[in-house]
Amino acid sequence: MAGDFVSSGVGRQGGGHGTVGRALYTDEERRRRDESVWTMVQAVLAPIQFAIFFVSLGLVIRYLTTGEGVFAADVSIVAKTLALYTIMVTGSIWEKDVFGRWLFARPFFWEDMFSMLVLALHTAYLVMLFGGIGSADARMLVALAAYAAYVINAGQFLLKLRAARLDAARESAVAA
Repeated sequence: MAGDFVSSGVGRQGGGHGTVGRALYTDEERRRRDESVWTMVQAVLAPIQFAIFFVSLGLVIRYLTTGEGVFAADVSIVAKTLALYTIMVTGSIWEKDVFGRWLFARPFFWEDMFSMLVLALHTAYLVMLFGGIGSADARMLVALAAYAAYVINAGQFLLKLRAARLDAARESAVAA
């Protein structure tokens, strides 16, 4: 689930694990998704997290290229990580609401799996920062790895969002 979009109700539109030829949502799952307050929470949190990511990425790159601004970069990475944890927790609640599982529901099993990598990398950064492990450069490289994983994971969820919209369009066309 991830973040980022990593567990977003917006991004978690289904598909993936065992879904070949199957709609992304059953009618009941779609109804629960549309009625869940957590769908809107995810829709709000996902772009906020992306904005934090974008600013933080700039600060990390600035530090790595100039050696300046390590404190600002660290603060921004902590903010990004807290946003990630928030979207993961609320996304888990959303997943429970819609699919009856806290994690790894059929429609986005692989997205949740990759989200675990995103979480692990962000958490490794925090361990390095607060544990005084490694240099600032090493921390920033871990943050960049976390951010690369985040971008891939967000892409997974965007593809699911697109697939869900295509499913909805097909269903509307069939009903018409």
